[in-house]
Amino acid sequence: MSAVALAPETPTLVLAPTDRAPAEARRFLVEQFRALGIADDFVGRLVVTELVTNAYKHVRVGHIVVRVFPDEAKRAVCVEVWDEGAALPVVRPEDGEAEGGRGLPLIIELVQAWGVRPLFEPGKVVWVRCAL
Repeated sequence: MSAVALAPETPTLVLAPTDRAPAEARRFLVEQFRALGIADDFVGRLVVTELVTNAYKHVRVGHIVVRVFPDEAKRAVCVEVWDEGAALPVVRPEDGEAEGGRGLPLIIELVQAWGVRPLFEPGKVVWVRCAL
C-alpha cells in the first residue's frame, strides 16, 4: 500500500466587504507571519491592506477571502485575496492630480511578483509573492 502525502491546510480568513475588513486582514497576516517565524511583516501588512481595501471599495458584494502561505521554493510568502468581482485590477499611469490609484503601483515595486487569477466561479484571486 503506498502512502499518500497530503498538503497542510492553509489558514483562511473570510471577511465581509466592510470598512473593518482591512484591519482584520492585517491582524490575520501578522498572526500568519508570526506562525511562519517571519519577524518583518511590514510589506505583508501593506500588501494585504491595499488588496483588501481594493476588494472592499470596488466590489462591495460577496465575501473577501485572504490566504497567507509560504512558497519555500521561491524563499517567499504568498498573499492571496479573493473577491467576487469580475473586473481585473488596472495599473494606471502615474497621474499627479489623481486622488487614488497609487496603491497597486507601490505594491508592485515592493514584491517579488504579483498577478491575477480569474476563477471559473464569479471572482478572481489577486496574489503577491513577498521575498523573505
